[in-house]
Amino acid sequence: MTTQEILDGLKQAVIDGDEDSAASFAAQAIDAEIKPMDIIKGAINPAMDVVGQAFEDGDAYLPELILAGDAARAALDLIIPTISTDDLDGSVQGTVVIGTIYGDAHDIGKNIVSAILAAHGIKVVDLGINVSPKQYIEAAFAEDADVIAISSLITTSLPYHREVINNLVDRGERDKFFVVVGGGPVTAEWTTQIGADGYGRDARDAALVVTQLLEGLAEGNKAPLAAPILVGALEHG
Repeated sequence: MTTQEILDGLKQAVIDGDEDSAASFAAQAIDAEIKPMDIIKGAINPAMDVVGQAFEDGDAYLPELILAGDAARAALDLIIPTISTDDLDGSVQGTVVIGTIYGDAHDIGKNIVSAILAAHGIKVVDLGINVSPKQYIEAAFAEDADVIAISSLITTSLPYHREVINNLVDRGERDKFFVVVGGGPVTAEWTTQIGADGYGRDARDAALVVTQLLEGLAEGNKAPLAAPILVGALEHG
């Protein structure tokens, strides 16, 4: 079986919500020595994009979304342990508070970002799903975080991104944390509009944004940035 056939099989297994098949194709991909990030970007991310768009369009419902997520997780359970620091260049230090924003139960993209950052040696505090703006901010202060990372799949959750930033501004503490956003409905334009510090189109892009922010922090950069770091915006449109 060719590399593309394996990736196509894994993608379809995730779309179909078939955990056993997804795990089988993931194992084949690992055995074929396909790079873990190539597996994620070539199969799992696009599969979740398909299911997420179908959900947004009303062509799929929550059970299908959950099944696809379970299948993706079955594959990721095998893939994530193979991710090494070589998958991202260099090494940075810092703490990231991450979660899926209030009103959204999607966690696959968040889990991938968390895994990549952890593999890179960054401390990751995963708040889970359905995280309120207040919870993000309280956790960021409690953990002495450098970055608040917000994931979304559902369009109706987007206003809560702005609420996180506005709450920090109202408290006079916007300069305490970088805020990054990502997920299916999030765009570079939205990132700029709400005054966030970074945007990544997919999990690897999001991880690159965080590492760039932490590298900049080590060099003396402070939040909020005059212009956000937008990774993947041109490539993905």
